[in-house]
Amino acid sequence: MPKKNFLENFGELKKLKQEKGFIIAIGGCMMQEKHITEKIKSSYPFVDIIFGTHTLQNFPEDLYNVLETKKKLEDIIDIDGKIYEGLPIKRDSKIKASVTIMNGCNNFCSYCIVPYVRGRERSREPKNIICEIENLAKEGYKEITLLGQNVNSYLKVEKEKNIPFEQYKGINSFATLLKKINKIDGIERIRFISPHPKDFTDDVIEAIASSSKVCKLVHLPLQAGNTKVLKEMNRKYTKEQYLGLVEKMKNKIPNLTLSTDIIVGFPGETDEEFEDTLDVVRKVNFEQVYMFIYSRRVGTPGDKMENQIPEEEKHKRFDKLKELVESQMEKSNQKYIGTIQKILVEGESKNNKDVLTGRTDSNKVVIFDGDRSLIGKMINVKIISEHMWYLKGEIYNG
Repeated sequence: MPKKNFLENFGELKKLKQEKGFIIAIGGCMMQEKHITEKIKSSYPFVDIIFGTHTLQNFPEDLYNVLETKKKLEDIIDIDGKIYEGLPIKRDSKIKASVTIMNGCNNFCSYCIVPYVRGRERSREPKNIICEIENLAKEGYKEITLLGQNVNSYLKVEKEKNIPFEQYKGINSFATLLKKINKIDGIERIRFISPHPKDFTDDVIEAIASSSKVCKLVHLPLQAGNTKVLKEMNRKYTKEQYLGLVEKMKNKIPNLTLSTDIIVGFPGETDEEFEDTLDVVRKVNFEQVYMFIYSRRVGTPGDKMENQIPEEEKHKRFDKLKELVESQMEKSNQKYIGTIQKILVEGESKNNKDVLTGRTDSNKVVIFDGDRSLIGKMINVKIISEHMWYLKGEIYNG
């Protein structure tokens, strides 16, 4: 939810507090931004508890103290916190689960607030990750998505700074973690987000290629296609290096498909530099593109940069990129027609309860007729038509 809308909606809780005596608590990344906490305290004085990203483990105690003392409480620290294990997780699905493998970020991209509010990179112990996924497999989960702000730098900081971590089943990198998860019985698919191009080392590429359960759709954030703009973004790679990495991955990973993130209208970006982004999109032919219009974030270097792009120009460029991406998708979807795709059946379609839905290895949504007993199973589906944002199929028993 956008920050502005979040704060506006938060005011609606005042009535609930008055009528029912609720305790109102707010926490997370935004609370690490001083101007946000000051705004909450001045504009929403009915808030009882404000806590940050490094003090989540204190919440039960904070709540108890507020109930006992009837006083407001702020529990925010600016230092890099450790990773606390064993906190309860609410999952919306019984089939797919996300598993955090690391917190924080060391990259300081000039448009991003994350390093300032989440702290430096910290990796979870390998044993804790494997045990969590093994338990998920026993509970019937089929697909795991590994999460991290820079997921493929897992354990990199620990090794570089000689921070001790428990050796477990030979896991000492993201590549070895992927291979170990690939061996867990019951898990059918492994995805991960978000990696950074600078950390796509050869061992990670080899692990993706050799691990049968790791999906061959790889998310490879581009952000911009011009080397000068990438430098201003502090992305630590050039246009040529990005395209070279794509070529290497395509050569080494069979059936590779790619998705990406692109920011349009970064400060100082010229029309000619934006054309480089379009050039990369044409050359790579991404399976999916997540497009964003640059917005200023207080506390980031990008917010202080001169030559902010007018909103009208940002939207013109966004529309141009969208037109290109959709034209590529329309052509790309054609290659699926007539093919047999392995689908993890996720449930009823949100838009049509009469059909089932699932996703391909390349994360394409597929709808098809089928019995509800198939939910949670991997089945073969023949693709019979494409509809831009989804494919239509029929169960294949051949």
